[in-house]
Amino acid sequence: METVILIIVLAVFFVAVVTEVGWLLLVRPRRRRGGPVEVVSPPEAPGEPELQVPAPEAGESAQAVIVPTAPPRVPEQPPAPAIEKPPPSAGRLVRLRDRLSRSQSSVGSVLLGLLSRDRLDDDTWDEIEEVLITADVGVAPARQMVDDLRTKVKVLGIRGAEEVRALLRTELITQIGEDMDRSLRTQRHDGVPAVVLMVGVNGTGKTTTCGKLARVLVGDGETVLLGAADTFRAAAADQLQTWGERVGARTVRADREGADPASVAFDSVKEGIELGVDAVLVDTAGRLHTKTGLMDELGKVKRVIEKRTTVDEVLLVLDAVTGQNGLRQARVFAEVVDITGIVLTKLDGTAKGGIVIAVQRELGVPVKLVGLGEGPDDLAPFDPATFVDAILAG
Repeated sequence: METVILIIVLAVFFVAVVTEVGWLLLVRPRRRRGGPVEVVSPPEAPGEPELQVPAPEAGESAQAVIVPTAPPRVPEQPPAPAIEKPPPSAGRLVRLRDRLSRSQSSVGSVLLGLLSRDRLDDDTWDEIEEVLITADVGVAPARQMVDDLRTKVKVLGIRGAEEVRALLRTELITQIGEDMDRSLRTQRHDGVPAVVLMVGVNGTGKTTTCGKLARVLVGDGETVLLGAADTFRAAAADQLQTWGERVGARTVRADREGADPASVAFDSVKEGIELGVDAVLVDTAGRLHTKTGLMDELGKVKRVIEKRTTVDEVLLVLDAVTGQNGLRQARVFAEVVDITGIVLTKLDGTAKGGIVIAVQRELGVPVKLVGLGEGPDDLAPFDPATFVDAILAG
């Protein structure tokens, strides 16, 4: 009896175990081999819609999902500036005469008015001298002009308006020096480019003048390379490069701010020789004429260039508005580097055109270029007769 009971208990237990195992197999889903698979999407590109990847349904095996990636975006490059064709230098000052006469005519009008008086006494001649000094002619040149005019008026007995104008015109042209050589040596010679060095104090407009001169030369059919030897201001190199790009001229510049200016000048001349350009224009940093160290560095720039070739022009850029203060600057620069010519900027904004006479007398070198405005083609070769006619146009 006990054996029968034991068999019944074991049978019930066996049935229960079989039932439980079958239930588990039917209800619980099968585990996937290899564990869960994580699908990682690529970073969403800006502006691109998110790519939706459907998750696998229950009972499906996970498969690798290939997510297409968007092609890398190439930043848009700014369009290259159009290369301009500047006008030639011939006749520029004539075309700008009206602008010059508007700012200078007050001096000419006053002088003509004084000289046309019925009676030219000592007080009148003193007034004439004062007007000339105020126009920055300088004390010594003003007195010489008054003495010459006084003698000619007394001897010739000049009184008519046209006679007075002609007399004053002749005297001004004589003082300015019509026979001075004002040509720019910018032509290629002996198989190497001409080298032009721009010097001057801060704020006179050297970099702008350098860019404008490049336009003048390109307008005359010459090829130009620009050297950005003002390494103290990154903006100066950027500005010069912009000027060059507008006329298709290459610019050599340092790869870092504060680099050796002499090295940049040397590399500019070297590349100019290799490219076979007609002229290399080297822009230097503005420096105070009272700073000995900076002035010595300017001398070093010139000496380094001369290891490869000659420096054909050293142009001192002066602000016409500074007047007699510009003469003090000019003296110091002339002691460091041999100045071959003067560039007077902002001549349209002042009635003190007499600085032309004063600076030439001080340095013994001619004014070769004048800046008459902010426009890109407002730099013109200086012509004494046209300049004087503009002064007397009022």
